[in-house]
Amino acid sequence: MAQDDKTLRVLSTTDVAGIDITLSDVVSVVEQAYRTLAEGRSDNPRKLTIKPDDGHSVGYAMLGRDGERKVVAVKTSYKHGLHEDRDQQHYYTTLTLYDDETGLPVAMLDCGRIGALRTPAVSALLSRELAAPASRSALVVGTGTQGRLALPFLLTTLPDLEQLMLSGTHPDGIRAVREELERHFPGRELELVSDLRAAAGEADIVLATAGPNTPASVEADWLKPSALCVLVGYGIAPSTLWRAERVVATSAAQMRVTGTDMADAEGRLPDVDAEFPDVLAKRASGRTDAGQSIFAYNSGLVVTDIALGHRFAQLALAQGLGTAVPLWK
Repeated sequence: MAQDDKTLRVLSTTDVAGIDITLSDVVSVVEQAYRTLAEGRSDNPRKLTIKPDDGHSVGYAMLGRDGERKVVAVKTSYKHGLHEDRDQQHYYTTLTLYDDETGLPVAMLDCGRIGALRTPAVSALLSRELAAPASRSALVVGTGTQGRLALPFLLTTLPDLEQLMLSGTHPDGIRAVREELERHFPGRELELVSDLRAAAGEADIVLATAGPNTPASVEADWLKPSALCVLVGYGIAPSTLWRAERVVATSAAQMRVTGTDMADAEGRLPDVDAEFPDVLAKRASGRTDAGQSIFAYNSGLVVTDIALGHRFAQLALAQGLGTAVPLWK
């Protein structure tokens, strides 16, 4: 897609925001990325992380290769002001793609929308594969970036869900969740819950998407025996992991690095029973009993960012979007 080896096409936040893509398309792209990884045709090394002692910022670097799309990419993420309110934080994330057949650069793009779509798509796939049979109710904890599309994606993979519940405290976030649900699934009702314990006891699926400063913390003994808990951010207590009868992670290695807030007093985490790419590829079992409780850790793999980012780049370049930068001249 690149014209030469001297120019990089840069896709801004505005460029990426203007691209139309359906939720089902996003789910399909993400699922394919997982399956290709499970088949051994993609590479997803563990992310590198840096964080100062006082915890005011965090940075990540992730390198990967999508064997289906023949693309190599590097993703970087940097967030500053972790102790501040959300509107005081600074967050930047980029994805740079290279065509591994021609050796030419594809594009560099703002990765904010990619992550905002990829993560709830993964949660929806986890729910499709791991929720108890005939699940009908879901509770989303948190109204930030990941919470706002959680329910539309869930309804994309689990259209039979009937009861949709939301626990949140930010008026703008609650409004955004309602707007996204109405945009994608007009007429669907959303129940804003005030009693988190009671709502958790009704939910077949609990998605924890809140930020680190949330007061919400769903405990294991609040849940149905067969409940599925999916951890994306915060909002569920470590007991939901430690008392789960089965643990599934998108990556066991990443869970050991980024899931330390769920560790016990000795800093240990329980063993992961299955990794999700293998579950999707039927190389490992997800739910093994209809009545078992399951904890799923959604840490996001860079191969999913690469696949979805490449899909966006294809759509953008076909429309002539972006700015050509003679970076290597």
